[in-house]
Parts: sequence; C-alpha cells; structure tokens
Amino acid sequence: MKQALVWWSFVGSSDRSPEEVMTAAREIGYDAMEMMKPEQIPMVKDHGLEVALLTGHDSLDDGMNDPANHDRIAAELSGNIRIAAENDVPVLVCFSGNRRFGLSEMDGAENCAEILARVAPEAEEAGVTLCMELLNSKVDHAGYQCDHTPWGVHLCRMVNSPAVKLLYDVYHMQIMEGDLIRTITENIEWIGHFHTGGNPGRNDIDETQEIYYPAIARAIAESGYDGYVSHEFRPQGDTIEAARAAYEVFDL
Repeated sequence: MKQALVWWSFVGSSDRSPEEVMTAAREIGYDAMEMMKPEQIPMVKDHGLEVALLTGHDSLDDGMNDPANHDRIAAELSGNIRIAAENDVPVLVCFSGNRRFGLSEMDGAENCAEILARVAPEAEEAGVTLCMELLNSKVDHAGYQCDHTPWGVHLCRMVNSPAVKLLYDVYHMQIMEGDLIRTITENIEWIGHFHTGGNPGRNDIDETQEIYYPAIARAIAESGYDGYVSHEFRPQGDTIEAARAAYEVFDL
C-alpha cells in the first residue's frame, strides 16, 4: 500500500526539520509527502519522495457550494491542475464550503457538481483526480457541508467523471458516521484518497484512541484500492517514531 505523510502535521507541527522528516520517511519506506506548497515540491523530490496530493483551491469554508465562487475556484483549479500534471501529483483536494442560510443539501450538492463538471475535462486530460474532502462538522469544521459519505457519493454520481472522487478521512468520518469498514467497502469506487488520524484529538493511530486501524488497513487493502493512504495526525511523542508506527499499521 502506498503511504504518505501530510506536511502540516509531520513537518509544520514538529520540532524536526523538513530534511530530517523526509530523510526518515524515505528510510522507513514512505512513498510520498503531501499538502506542501508548490515551491517545496523540488525539495521533496530531492529526498526521493513523490507528492501524493496538493490543495486544489483556496478557502475551505467558502467553497464550491456558492456559485459566486465558481469563476475563482475554476481558475485556481486550472492552475493547480497544470502544476500537478507537471510534477506527477495524482490528486488535488477540493472543499464544498459551509452550509448557508437557505441553501438546501441538494442545492449545495448541485452547485458543487456544476463547478466540478466544468473543470473535470481538464483534470481528466491531465490525469489528475479532484477529490472532495469529507470533513466533520461536529468538532473541527462547523457548518461544513460535505460531512457525510452519502452526500459526497451523490455529488460524484452527478458529475459522473473518473476525475472526480472523494477524499475519505477516517478521523472525520468516525466522528460523523462510524461504521467505517462497511462504508469504505461499499463506496470504494468513489474514494480517490485516504487520510488517517486518531479519534479523539487527531493524535497517533495507536491504542490510545478508539479506531482500530489494523482492521481499517486490511479492509482498504482487500478492497483493491491502489491510491495513497496519508497520515494526517499530530504525533504526541517523537515525530519519526510516530511515522514509523503508522507506517507499520498499513504495511500489508
């Protein structure tokens, strides 16, 4: 299984230097880093790592469900699709935006589908997947609209493009839905990327939290999924040892 480390949680919140983290990641067996700034891509590749994912557009809470944002987001995605294609980055993450007064769940999904369908042909041609991220609206992202898997799957079905899928964040969906293995297994065709994190607290994926990640790892492996699993949690101890432990859970 291809594994990656998320930049903000393993570099941005660590007392280790980027060089230390990336050197150790390569030695452990990691394939990639993700969510760094585009100008940091050469440094990542110089350490023998790929880039698993970049941010597709600005603003998580003021996103695709507002048509007033569509021209801006389309331009941002277009530019980032080119960057991704030039650097062999397979995924750009996208965000629904927050619920607004008078905006129904269906209208929000239709607005997101409209902008994704507009950009999808360019993404298809470039070989880049646009992944709408599933986030929790209970703890971390109050009001965020794409906060349940059925809503996200409905969105993907409306767009009907191989370049539009979901980023399934196990931490976020444990908070919102639970029933993780069944949901992953039944909807794997719509999932283009995974994030991990321990709940509660978005800490290490170890015995201190409530998600049993060895079973999650087996379910993903048995599903035939061939994309990245990226670890996005805040290590509570040594950064390198946390990265090593997480890698071993998914080293199937």
